[in-house]
Amino acid sequence: MSGPVGVGIVGAGTISGQYLRTLTRLPDLDVRFVADLDLARAQARATEFGVARCGSLGELLADDGIEIVVNLTVPKAHVEVALTVLAAGRHVWNEKPLAMDRPSGRALLDAARAAGLRVGTAPDTVLGPGFQAGLRLVAAGAIGTPLTALTLLQSPGPESWHPDPAFLYADGAGPLFDIGPYYLSALVALLGPVASVQAVAGRARAERVVGSGPLAGQSFPVTVPTHVAALYRMAGGTAVHSVFSFDSPLVRRRLEVTGTEATLVLPDPNTFGGAPELHHVDGAVHKLAPVLVPATRGIGVLELARAIRAGEPERASGELAYHVLDVMTATVEAATSGGSVELTSSARPNRPVPPDWDPLAATLG
Repeated sequence: MSGPVGVGIVGAGTISGQYLRTLTRLPDLDVRFVADLDLARAQARATEFGVARCGSLGELLADDGIEIVVNLTVPKAHVEVALTVLAAGRHVWNEKPLAMDRPSGRALLDAARAAGLRVGTAPDTVLGPGFQAGLRLVAAGAIGTPLTALTLLQSPGPESWHPDPAFLYADGAGPLFDIGPYYLSALVALLGPVASVQAVAGRARAERVVGSGPLAGQSFPVTVPTHVAALYRMAGGTAVHSVFSFDSPLVRRRLEVTGTEATLVLPDPNTFGGAPELHHVDGAVHKLAPVLVPATRGIGVLELARAIRAGEPERASGELAYHVLDVMTATVEAATSGGSVELTSSARPNRPVPPDWDPLAATLG
């Protein structure tokens, strides 16, 4: 098969605008349909981004020209929707997290394998040129042997700007499950799989208040930890200290890896650009020039589409996402038990994308 890969979107919420802004610009993709339970919302998104058709998921799946369905539903619906998509013979790209728990995540991947289909999963920030520049440095031995790593995600939480933030404080979210996948996917891409975890967790407040939009002033319950501190031991021996918090007025986003020769400070893993910095043992600092970011959220869908056509494995894979899900679940278990939890899943470090990989190029004929 040649020509652009047909894409359908299911879930026309806040994040869909970021995806559609990218996907509708890429020559190798043909965005054909926007679906949502709220048909008016689907219509609004389709009109905004010039997508020809909109309606229900069933109507989307009736379009034989759609090869990949981008699943942007709320976390608790990810697996149910993805299984429906696979049953209709389509590949699926899931927003993170892959699933709410290990059994449903494994069932999803098993269903895809049985059907000969693929599951790609956010975050695709690991494919962004900023992170890729750092990944190439590690692969080239610029820091020597990795010894330790540090990740910090601290903020007061998203309720000040998100118009409907309650789901971000419910099961399947919180700072660990909502933002943690960016940091954990980056760590695994750099250093390989996690072997074990110890952790502590807490919740600052039982309720929060919406700060903007039509629901401003309304309170909602918080049912998940809003501060998680974890110590990860990677299979290769690297020790990682991570903090995931929605309880801090001080905003900090940090990802660094220290090796025998240097410390590498990487860009915020929730972004696509930025400039890596190398801090050498002799005190010298080498800051790479900021990189051009031709496209952002959604490039994982493109990389999946090109990998399918080329018969190659995709980089932002379901197996990577399952390992990250396993790590997050194990982190909660370790915090609850007060002990160490061993990981049973694994994932391969990511191979860098070619330096000349261009999302805006037409490569599929």
